[in-house]
Amino acid sequence: MEIKKQKPQGKKLLKNMSLHTKWLICSILGLLLIGFGLSVFSEAGNLKHTNQATTRWVLLGTYSLILINGGLCVFGQAIIFRMKMEHKKLIKKALKNRDKKRKKLAISKLATPE
Repeated sequence: MEIKKQKPQGKKLLKNMSLHTKWLICSILGLLLIGFGLSVFSEAGNLKHTNQATTRWVLLGTYSLILINGGLCVFGQAIIFRMKMEHKKLIKKALKNRDKKRKKLAISKLATPE
């Protein structure tokens, strides 16, 4: 019996989501990560200025930078999803305008007597 390669459930779920849903989830998650990372960063700075152990504030600062950069990456992906949405709208509008022009041309050719 042959075992088929199955995609993970999360991959199927993401593929079936609309661009708007992906954009909404990524933008909110990115902003939350950035905000939480900045608050952890300020806590690390506070620990440094209160003469706590060096390893403690260094590790907390590193963790905060990971959170901030992760949030920026997720938010950047949200921007990509938003641009795809806008691009889709522009293409749809251009195709609609093209179809309108073709209909006008077809009607005007039929209406002109020779």
